[in-house]
Amino acid sequence: MKIDILDFLGISDQICPMHVVIDAEGKILAAGPTLKKLRPETEWVGSSFFDIFDLSRPRWVQSTADLIKTAGSKLHLNFREAPQTGLKGVLAPLPSGQGAFINMSFGISVLEAVRDYDLTSADFSPTDLTIEMLYLVEAKSAAMEASRQLNLRLQGAKIAAEEQAFTDTLTGLKNRRAMDHILNRLIASGRDFALMHVDLDFFKEVNDTLGHAAGDTVLQHVAKLMVQCTRQNDTVARVGGDEFVLIFEGLVDRIQLSGIARRLISSIEEPIPFGDRSCNISASAGTALSSAFAAVEDGALLLHQADVALYAAKNAGRARHFFYQPGMEGAEEAS
Repeated sequence: MKIDILDFLGISDQICPMHVVIDAEGKILAAGPTLKKLRPETEWVGSSFFDIFDLSRPRWVQSTADLIKTAGSKLHLNFREAPQTGLKGVLAPLPSGQGAFINMSFGISVLEAVRDYDLTSADFSPTDLTIEMLYLVEAKSAAMEASRQLNLRLQGAKIAAEEQAFTDTLTGLKNRRAMDHILNRLIASGRDFALMHVDLDFFKEVNDTLGHAAGDTVLQHVAKLMVQCTRQNDTVARVGGDEFVLIFEGLVDRIQLSGIARRLISSIEEPIPFGDRSCNISASAGTALSSAFAAVEDGALLLHQADVALYAAKNAGRARHFFYQPGMEGAEEAS
């Protein structure tokens, strides 16, 4: 007794949306909706099964008759045209030699297929485990994205905290902690550098006469001048109330450093407006060179040398810049 294929195709579309029905000659009589979605331009009905699919296993299959003999065995096949999505299948012969019913699935290629063809749960059988797997993949992707966003926020918070820990809040310059870190790094690298200690002259008078708000304005103004007088890879740090340290990486030329100090002192001596008043200050500076006398192994020693040179400049009349020289300590003590 022959069966009417149309009687069960509607049911097959629901429970096996990736099926094909072929006749005894290998011509396709029907195809499931998901397969049609994968190849919307293909004329499925009337096409040869082997014109659309390439069967890789079993290798001995050469004809439709051979294909029907694989009933119950796992089939490995893929589309002949790109994208050549890999498929798994199993064949069940139709009664009375009318052909065969072949049900297919994506197997391990399901994730690529979902991406390539924009598939949804509606494209699979309600009982297909692929649905659960897709839900798990989506849940995992959502969890990973949430984790990535959290890590980015934590990283941003860490960077912000580290930046805050190394920044002087009033001027936006590096603070003493940052200076120590940079100084130790340079010493460890063995690179030559110069360290300039700058102290503001007459700053106390500004605070005493105009108040701390005026003093803060002066410090912020001086910080901008120092940044303008230095290179991008130099370090400018506020290490005390009105004390600053400038680190010039790779620069130990005395002529260039003297020119920087001269320009900096000159710009600081320009009156600084504060309301309807002007703040008048100056600056003194002392510089120590990392390679001037012996290899520096301790940042504290270099800071001490720059400090000695600074106070030698102050004792010489302020608004000056001196390089450290051996014996300056005695002059400092005598003064």
